[in-house]
Amino acid sequence: MTPTAPPSRNRRASAEDAGLRIALHRLLNAIEKELERRRAEADLEPARTVPVDIESLSSLRGSLPDLAGLGARSMRHLAGIDGSDLARAVRAVSATILRRAELSRRRRSGQTAVDDLGFDREWTETLLPLSAWAYRNWWRVRAIGVENVPASGRALLVSNHAGVIPYDGAMIRTALLLEHSRPRHARALVLSGLFTMPGTSWLMRRTGNTLAHDADARMLLERDELVMVFPEGAKGTGKPYADRYRLRRFGRGGFVEMALRTGSPIIPISVVGSEEIHPNLAEIPILARLLGLPYAPVTPTFPLLGAAGLIPLPSQWIIEFHAPIAVPAHGDQATADPGRVLAISDQVREIIQAGIYCNLQRRHSVFSLS
Repeated sequence: MTPTAPPSRNRRASAEDAGLRIALHRLLNAIEKELERRRAEADLEPARTVPVDIESLSSLRGSLPDLAGLGARSMRHLAGIDGSDLARAVRAVSATILRRAELSRRRRSGQTAVDDLGFDREWTETLLPLSAWAYRNWWRVRAIGVENVPASGRALLVSNHAGVIPYDGAMIRTALLLEHSRPRHARALVLSGLFTMPGTSWLMRRTGNTLAHDADARMLLERDELVMVFPEGAKGTGKPYADRYRLRRFGRGGFVEMALRTGSPIIPISVVGSEEIHPNLAEIPILARLLGLPYAPVTPTFPLLGAAGLIPLPSQWIIEFHAPIAVPAHGDQATADPGRVLAISDQVREIIQAGIYCNLQRRHSVFSLS
């Protein structure tokens, strides 16, 4: 028969265990506070550390001659359109309308495949001619490194975010459909505020976007989908133009935790061009409250030009897909090491920021024709 420990010894062991748990709890609290302090300091990179002259490389005033040249080129193109060009355009529009009508008929009879998050792949692809036109002609997007996105399997696409209206997500998705050797759809995680706008929720769901929620993100990654996140969130799109191309903080590293849970490689993406489409010069809080938006900006064209001021400026874009960062799967233990989460988040942020600086120098001007 095994002898039992004296009650006094058991009490001492329990007291030691309790003391260890208290010490561990205090240590974790101290780590969390230090991480919060570091994140707060990383909110906006100080101007003195920026290695390029952002102001001159993204100057709207200095790029006005290029904007005038862009307008002149467009006028020459319109003047050169002949009957055959118009006939092709009419046929393309007619084909799109007919395809949409066919999809509507099939949907009414239950023949279309819409997944459990509301994504209709065929319906979304009917929008590709429009997004391709904006990609090639309006923003003249140059995609770099698109081959870094895997042709199959899961991956987490992490990008900077700007432009008031999130056209950057649409252009990243368009690049994957137009430029990749095996075109793929990316499923964007979107802030809940956009789903509250009239008519927006249906469109967001139908085109494959979903709420920025851990459950949705994990489900999509475990289905080997591409999931796109914007860690800057609303602070990125609402950034004052004076702070352009300096990344905001990346929150609490939730995207890293999701990558660690699912073993998904992280692909950082640097977008140059989206900061100039709706330069945020000031805000109109009353209008934001009326529309239920996080902010309502004053831009060089809005509200001065009314509804026409909502047309985005034709800046030239560069989208760079960086090499994947391999992340081993840790399952539900992904949050056990907050230091590791922060280190990976900082690594991703630094790669994106460095790519922005590099591509600002690659681009000749905001409205470059090349």
